[in-house]
Amino acid sequence: MLRPDRILETALYVDDLQRAHAFYETVIGLERVLQSETLWAYDVGGRNVLLLFRRGASVSPQCLHGGSIPPHDGTGPLHLCFGTTQDDLPAWEAKLASRGIAIEGRVAWPSGATSLYCRDPDGHMLERATRGLWPSYCASPVTAAATPRSRCGGSAPWPGSGSPAGAWAECCRAGSAG
Repeated sequence: MLRPDRILETALYVDDLQRAHAFYETVIGLERVLQSETLWAYDVGGRNVLLLFRRGASVSPQCLHGGSIPPHDGTGPLHLCFGTTQDDLPAWEAKLASRGIAIEGRVAWPSGATSLYCRDPDGHMLERATRGLWPSYCASPVTAAATPRSRCGGSAPWPGSGSPAGAWAECCRAGSAG
């Protein structure tokens, strides 16, 4: 069966690319890899790309030398999550506080993972999550690749999800131990 091996790009739509750049480069620490009038792209961990489109600028096809990108756009606050380590969470909290960025939420997941939530200048909800949040983001990258999702219960360890949180956490621990 054909399946994608990852989400390569994630897009957010922003009102001011300069303001967004200042936030994502200096606060989040991303490196810009592409800049155009309507799109700025940032490397995320050498594996993913965050695309920031100027809101409303991509509602028409984008014509390029190799073809065209169909129209798209987005409104309202969106969500994305950056991975981090448990040890780095206090430093992230301090960095955000030093820039006057409020932590709007914090979750200690039953699996042992922790998430912090804040907003970017355009109101998008940004999450910082530690390993263990999902089976594909367990204690180590090797664990995620070697642990079949079905062995972890197949769904999120949320109340009412049908997957016992303990089994989820145990799955991550077992995979990282072996």
